[in-house]
Amino acid sequence: MTDQTVKKVVLAYSGGLDTSAIIPWLKENYDCEVVAFAADVGQGDEELEGLEQKALASGASECHIVDLKEAFVSEYIYPTVMTGAVYEGQYLLGTSMARPIIAKAQVEVARKVGADALCHGCTGKGNDQVRFEGAFSALAPDLRVIAPWREWDMVSREDLLAYLAERNIATTASATKIYSRDANAWHISHEGGELEDPWCEPTEQVWTMTVSPEQAPDKPERIQLGFEQGRLITVNGDALSPYQALVKLNQLAAAHGVGRLDIVENRLVGMKSRGCYETPGGYVMMAAYKALEHLVLSKDSLKFREQIALEFSHLVYDGRWFTPLKDAILDAAQSFAKDITGEVVIKLYKGQATAVQRRSPNSLYSEDFATFGADDVYDQRHAEGFIRLYSLSSRIKAIKSQQQG
Repeated sequence: MTDQTVKKVVLAYSGGLDTSAIIPWLKENYDCEVVAFAADVGQGDEELEGLEQKALASGASECHIVDLKEAFVSEYIYPTVMTGAVYEGQYLLGTSMARPIIAKAQVEVARKVGADALCHGCTGKGNDQVRFEGAFSALAPDLRVIAPWREWDMVSREDLLAYLAERNIATTASATKIYSRDANAWHISHEGGELEDPWCEPTEQVWTMTVSPEQAPDKPERIQLGFEQGRLITVNGDALSPYQALVKLNQLAAAHGVGRLDIVENRLVGMKSRGCYETPGGYVMMAAYKALEHLVLSKDSLKFREQIALEFSHLVYDGRWFTPLKDAILDAAQSFAKDITGEVVIKLYKGQATAVQRRSPNSLYSEDFATFGADDVYDQRHAEGFIRLYSLSSRIKAIKSQQQG
């Protein structure tokens, strides 16, 4: 039996089996009031429909559903895109980026209702427990954190279903759950089932957002993206809000099978996991952004941006959003992003998103200098002196080796 000092707790609630069981468990083991909190980060109306009624039926005193869609894209996704962050060279950080804004909103609800504790349904094996609790530590160190999966003796879906049945709490969950999924405006992730064997190719039932590249249209589609100071502002000439722009890209790219990823990644807690991700709009946005960067940024600037991308990918994945390091890296990335203004045309075809046209008023590309034809601005004889100075240290080393030999 846990101690009885908690009076009111705010639970990050999804309406799934785990959090449905957590509500009565908290009331029984902490003798406290439970306030359910759910974040709308673009996971879809079907996941939010009936959520409040379900939470109240499970024993919650209140249910707060907070709309975070625009803020999620504008304040978390766009800044991360500006850094170029891609975890372990492939993963576009869909789940990782959503956790800090959810945790922040959960703390705000806790302050609003006068709670003295926070609760999440993350398991003790995953990354999310670190992401949530890292945010709680930075934003509300005075509030107690309860993690039922690290306290109770239930270990399976069958245990949770039996627990709810004993208390006559209805649930739509069943003993068989093939996949574990997490969705938001940026992506949807899939784990479990055949994916637990990395030798097993994902079946088509894994994928829920994109069509198979083999079944995608045989004719490519071109879409035009407009950026201003690093932020996407138009799609095919239409001015859209950050969230609506992402929704539009998701629709266009998913129809061409763009954005599927199957990887084995390193979790923060030390184990490897295999997951499949669908990030159609994000894949297009990253491709377009990088096309503009290569047009606008100098060699040294792009090199430094690539370095901070690596650091930022681990920072986001590891749940260190609310840190001074995050602020410093974003400041650097945003200084580069000030020049990322222009248009890019992306060709969508059979699972690929390829930049085929790009232009910017800040472009450093000059056809006069780069041409293979005759020009009046570059004397190729000047290259000899440059090369001799550039390779001077190698020449000195070679001369000394010859003298000693």
